[in-house]
Amino acid sequence: MKHTFIYFIVVTLIWGITGCQNSQNSSAKQEKKLELLFNGSSTDAWQSVLTDSFPEQGWDVTGEVLTVHAQTDTTPAGNDIITKTQYTNFELELEFKLTKHANSGIKYFVVNNFPGYEGQYLGVEYQIIDDESYTIEELGNNFGNHTTGSLYELIPAPKDKLMNPPGEWNQVKILVDGKHVEHWLNGKKMLEYERGSDSYRALVAKSKYHVYENFGESPGGHILLQGHNGEVAYRSIKISY
Repeated sequence: MKHTFIYFIVVTLIWGITGCQNSQNSSAKQEKKLELLFNGSSTDAWQSVLTDSFPEQGWDVTGEVLTVHAQTDTTPAGNDIITKTQYTNFELELEFKLTKHANSGIKYFVVNNFPGYEGQYLGVEYQIIDDESYTIEELGNNFGNHTTGSLYELIPAPKDKLMNPPGEWNQVKILVDGKHVEHWLNGKKMLEYERGSDSYRALVAKSKYHVYENFGESPGGHILLQGHNGEVAYRSIKISY
């Protein structure tokens, strides 16, 4: 009886130690690295799609805000910029502020190696645009999936979303967990989808992206901020992975 009791204590201790170790290992696996892609001053995480360095014009940093500028009579519009690092599973958060009639976007899983289309930095896009100042005639029949929060060209954001007007800040979150992706705007989920699923591929097949093989299905890629049309400000850009 005594030996049985001692055996029970030993086994219990082993279980406790093993359970604690497993819990610690599980916690370690769940820990993510947080990276500030823009901390209010440094643009070291970014480069132009045209060069290996940050653009000398078209973008600037003022008052802890990163701004892409529209074309003027004397200066060109800012070109797209990409992160120097590529990401796979991540949670990207940032804030943006539009000017009237501005149009931009956040692309992710951006790659530069589509056969026959080398040199084009392409990826799926979280659309950013001044919804209220664009018409169907300007954006085409797919007006719904060209609005802020949409998966551009593929899945529309809800019509009743909460979006602050030009001149006010909005919060974005893009969550990627394996093939699962979510778009969030101001704390509300806009949409979700599975990259590579039959439904996703069906949407791509009906879009302008059908010419790109396995569009949006790269295992990893850059984050891209689009220089397109109008002035857009960004701040507090961070990514955990």
